[in-house]
Amino acid sequence: MRDRIDSAVTAATGRRVDRIRGLGGGCIADVSLLSLDDGSRLVAKYDPCGGLAVEAWMLAYLDTRSQLPVPRVLYESDDLLLLECVANDGGGLADGAQAHAAELLADLHGVRGDAFGLERDTVIGGLDQPNAATNSWCDFFVERRLLYMGAQARDAGRLPAGCFARIETLCTRIDRFLSEPEYPSLIHGDVWGGNVLVAGNEVAAFVDPAIYYADPEIELAFSTLFSTFGAAFFDRYKEIRPLQPDFFEVRVPIYNLYPLLVHAVLFGESYGRSANATLERFVG
Repeated sequence: MRDRIDSAVTAATGRRVDRIRGLGGGCIADVSLLSLDDGSRLVAKYDPCGGLAVEAWMLAYLDTRSQLPVPRVLYESDDLLLLECVANDGGGLADGAQAHAAELLADLHGVRGDAFGLERDTVIGGLDQPNAATNSWCDFFVERRLLYMGAQARDAGRLPAGCFARIETLCTRIDRFLSEPEYPSLIHGDVWGGNVLVAGNEVAAFVDPAIYYADPEIELAFSTLFSTFGAAFFDRYKEIRPLQPDFFEVRVPIYNLYPLLVHAVLFGESYGRSANATLERFVG
């Protein structure tokens, strides 16, 4: 890996790598902080299994179509990315940073698409994320998210008995719980604390996107799953973009079925049991 990084840095910057220090947080690729011979720093992501070129494409998409702060890509290949090192203090999301995140995401969600989905498939946590476009958000959520990822979790043996049948039942009733948004909104797609870099009371950058055009409620819902954002975020977001009255009671648990299924595939059956508990609440 070191030789691969050294040659890429030289090709991209003309500099030499002095030191490499591993960084935490990457569940798929190896992530490292590179100190170069001129005192500058870069971040390297390396995955010998490939698949990183799509991340570079997503970062470029966000950079050119939105105001969301993301790291600049300096070098890309399927197994290696060199990224701008975004200055941050490693701090948590205090109220000021949460309010700033709300402003940034509300602005992102104002970027309109022609349909739900995207012009190409992407990835989330290293898993394929199909994005074939549809004009109906509910159809997209059912076909490309719940049924697709539910089948992946079922085939991996990560769902309790009867869980996939409950997913199918919910999908036939989805219009009882969700509605069509005014327009397809661009979303980051994987907003949790580890993907939000903070500097003081501001968000310095969002990393590791899993983009597509969606109902932005699915993004907001996921931000509650691991307590990424709280009242400070939602109070500010609602000042910019209103939420449906039943957002927290109904829409959040239904939308969070998707990340629970993703986590079931990646990390084990406990997430499948959590998804099943939600399904039992809504379809029995």
